[in-house]
Amino acid sequence: MTLWLLGLNHQTAPVDLRERVAFAGETAGQALAALRALPEVSEAALLSTCNRTEVYAVASDGEALAAWLDGHAQGLGAYLYLHRDADAVRHLFRVATGLDSMVLGEPQILGQVKDAWSLARQHGALGGRLDRLFQQTFAVAKRARTDTRIGANPVSVASTAVRLAQDSFARLPDSTVLLVGAGETIELAARHLAKGGVGRLLVANRTLAHAQDLASRHGGYALPLAELDRHLAEADVVFSATASREPVLRQTQVEAALAARRRKPVLLFDLAVPRDIEPGVAGLSDAYLYTVDDLERAVEDNRRSRHEAAEAAEAIIDLQVARYMETLRAGERQDTLKRLRALGDSTRDELLARARQQLAGGREPDEVLQLLAHTLTNRLLHPPTAALREAALSGDAELARAAERLFPEKAPYTHPHLPPPRLPDDPEPAP
Repeated sequence: MTLWLLGLNHQTAPVDLRERVAFAGETAGQALAALRALPEVSEAALLSTCNRTEVYAVASDGEALAAWLDGHAQGLGAYLYLHRDADAVRHLFRVATGLDSMVLGEPQILGQVKDAWSLARQHGALGGRLDRLFQQTFAVAKRARTDTRIGANPVSVASTAVRLAQDSFARLPDSTVLLVGAGETIELAARHLAKGGVGRLLVANRTLAHAQDLASRHGGYALPLAELDRHLAEADVVFSATASREPVLRQTQVEAALAARRRKPVLLFDLAVPRDIEPGVAGLSDAYLYTVDDLERAVEDNRRSRHEAAEAAEAIIDLQVARYMETLRAGERQDTLKRLRALGDSTRDELLARARQQLAGGREPDEVLQLLAHTLTNRLLHPPTAALREAALSGDAELARAAERLFPEKAPYTHPHLPPPRLPDDPEPAP
């Protein structure tokens, strides 16, 4: 079985394609169960965020993963990346550290990776190999953030959007800001808005209790999502990030709000995948819509300022990938030794039991011992002998060299607690 990574992200696929393979809530659990049920897959984890959907799996065939994902949205082939073993490990380390994020070094992704690991554990999709990989990933991400400045003053997509709002026509102290949703992204936006001194904050959510909890912590007003139309016209800035599969803000709703505002402009940030705001809103006069893809251009300066820290983090990751793979190979070698020892033990026990039966049946002890030694030698030496013979015929010099190291010409084996055997020409020991 091989470790595989299959996925697409903000660098390889546009938002309209990413939202077709975005898994959230119950759909993530159902998708993970279906993935784990594939006959080629023994372990699996599913990481799905606004900017990426990635499958991590221990499987016999990476193409089976691609076929499974293509079943959710056809035509993905040109947008997918597929890595295996060390390359898959390196990719996960970089993702968890924030080196593969739209906002370089952003801290949210580590929590999302932990959520993916937790979900896989809940559904029994993790085995020892993936579980150890994710545990190592968390340790590497922590070290990279501790030893470099990649995590210093982290900037999330939400804070980038707030900064854009502050730099726009809408001065925050004089503005009414509407937050749609109550998840982590909206929580971050609310925190940055409160810090920036927003004039009035409205929080709309399908579950009113969640909206009330968030609003109470940031000095805002809560309202149910069903009343969105009544308050939309009040908003100078809108941030939306829900887990809805359908848009929560339609073009007609925004048109009506603009009319009620007498064409006073409104700034909208759609931070969700799938998108919360209908794309047609971008074509409306006096409506300025930003999606998560648009924000990538706004954070380019942030990438440049963190370039040095990123290089240091990359060096840490390269070292940790090499150490992880060496540990993995050492474990595999240990497994081989365990199998070899188990084979020797089982063969010995089987033949010893047979010898005892023969002795109990009255067979001569010397004859039984000769047969035991002969059979045991043949059983243990036949597999390596056959492999070496085949290597000689096929020209496999590497196996022949390995055999020479395993079976060098040297003195016969001696037991550590018994005197060495006497050869025919050896003198008699002194009395």
